[in-house]
Amino acid sequence: QSLMEATAQTNRDSTLVKATAGLTALYAIYKGLVRASNVKGQCNAKGDPKGGKTPTEIALGLFEKHFGGKGENKLAQVIAAKAPGRVNLIGEHVDYNMGFVMPIAINKYTAVVGARCADDDKFTLVNGRADGTVVKLDWNRSDFFENSRPVKWHNYVRGVAALFESDRKVKVPGFRAVVVGNVPLGGGLSSSAALEVATATFLENLCKASMNPVEKAQLCQKVEHTWCGVPCGIMDQYASVFGEEQTAMLIDCKSLSYEAVPIRDGSIAFLIVNSNVKHALVDGAYKKRKASCDSVAAKLQLSSLRELTPAQLEVEWKGRSEAKEALTELEYRRAKHVVNEIDRTSRAAALLKTNKYEAMGQLMNQSHASLRDLYEVSCPELDVLVKTAQGTDGVYGARMTGAGFGGSIVVLLKTSAVETVKIEIQRKYKEFFSSAGKEAIEPTFLLSPASEGASAVLHKLK
Repeated sequence: QSLMEATAQTNRDSTLVKATAGLTALYAIYKGLVRASNVKGQCNAKGDPKGGKTPTEIALGLFEKHFGGKGENKLAQVIAAKAPGRVNLIGEHVDYNMGFVMPIAINKYTAVVGARCADDDKFTLVNGRADGTVVKLDWNRSDFFENSRPVKWHNYVRGVAALFESDRKVKVPGFRAVVVGNVPLGGGLSSSAALEVATATFLENLCKASMNPVEKAQLCQKVEHTWCGVPCGIMDQYASVFGEEQTAMLIDCKSLSYEAVPIRDGSIAFLIVNSNVKHALVDGAYKKRKASCDSVAAKLQLSSLRELTPAQLEVEWKGRSEAKEALTELEYRRAKHVVNEIDRTSRAAALLKTNKYEAMGQLMNQSHASLRDLYEVSCPELDVLVKTAQGTDGVYGARMTGAGFGGSIVVLLKTSAVETVKIEIQRKYKEFFSSAGKEAIEPTFLLSPASEGASAVLHKLK
């Protein structure tokens, strides 16, 4: 309880905090409290709550249904943890190259609601997103530590629990929990990071073992690497941990510090458009691009592409005939995207701070062209969404966001133009599928403000 009281005080003082590598240990682990009521409900097949209930409210209702107990066996309270997804405004595929990224946490999140159970070796999880799948896990079974392929949702929960024990030397007791989220799956908005960080936040409270926020993000990143097969950078987990309301984060993925970039101008908005074309990063495309970047850094004897400027890359490319280990054309194109994207992101943060939206929009447009042509992670569906947005009045700029191969785009636009842009995108997207002789896919839209990061609260059951 004292931890929660300290959390509330830290949240009130958060404006005094500037996150740097040296100060993160003092930064509040939890920001904001979940205010949840005792209700029942579930999500539809898309993961959207029915009846206007939040994921936390749904999870609380399902927990009481499955595990609440009756009479003397009724639980008094549960831990309700949550963590948001994110949208990256600019700075794509550079976090694993130690560059700069600029995401915001969104108002879609994953909730983990649960409590300790009598059996210290067993976990029971309920997936409340759609079908209420119940998964029973046992520390003593050898398959607990198996990384299933294709990756299943409980890989993320098992991975976090396993790393709590192996890396942090914290005993995780048996527990029962319900997982509910409304971050779109496969939409490039970090639904996996939200689940990892929500699980870690839940286990911090369950085990009474709070973590340095940066270490929490790193642990969750390691889950992606070792349990899910994705060699991702730190951005997704970091944004889910550190998210702030009305604030973008210019994250330095080398120092693991960030600079707050205020977003308080009500005349502009960031519109997220989900193509509803799903991507799967475990198929190897992500790994191949990271391998190309690592190869360039090794050939140039750099620790990462963060150390390479656009001008230096061009010198290396022009002198490749004399180099012992010359860059291939593919490596050059991959590196050219990375080094210019790092530069674009730093400039975009300065422009956003000074309300220079047209110039920032141009950088977003350049980012998409680079991701499409040099890094080759876009797809026709994303390209038509971006092109439509860029050609509609009231739009400053648009680009794909996330790892690519489907997912979402992000549009910087005037707030007054939101509905017009949505209508035009729906029309053009339908035309795209019609001209290709394919069944139409409907885009979905999310207008999310920058939101708070991970938090937890003790909830008393009625």
